[in-house]
Amino acid sequence: MDWMQAWELSSYVVTTLGLPLAVIIFVYQEQRERNNEEEEAYQMLSDAYIDFLKVVLDNADLPLREPHSGRALDDEQRRRMQTIHEMLVSLFERAYLVAWTEDTEGAAARRWASWDDYMRDWLSRDAFSAELESLLRGEDAAFRRHMLRLAEEVRRPTPGTVSA
Repeated sequence: MDWMQAWELSSYVVTTLGLPLAVIIFVYQEQRERNNEEEEAYQMLSDAYIDFLKVVLDNADLPLREPHSGRALDDEQRRRMQTIHEMLVSLFERAYLVAWTEDTEGAAARRWASWDDYMRDWLSRDAFSAELESLLRGEDAAFRRHMLRLAEEVRRPTPGTVSA
């Protein structure tokens, strides 16, 4: 075998083995990078929610975490409560726009499930739920529909439970 045949044979080997291997490695790296970006976005949203909860703690005089509160608030407390609810809706909208897709699966589904739980938890609170319509004015239309659908689900009694 002369050197020209050796070079030709090696080029065939590279073409048949190296090129597919390079494509597989490229696709794998791209998927890993996409997963890292999604995880980073989720972590940023989680950090923002933790910061939001610190605001809630700093305003312990407000009935933010109480499911049913008929407590009367003064004007300043009502303004603070509305501002905090506006912050929450903004955070929920950001989470919806970043993390929600119709065909979520795997890690993305688990990440979205935590946001779905947060939304349902807050929608079960009378003070937040009562302001929902006004809070959603001007928000993304798909997000608005999503929140209104969740609010309806939260208000609907679960089969087998007795309503008071």
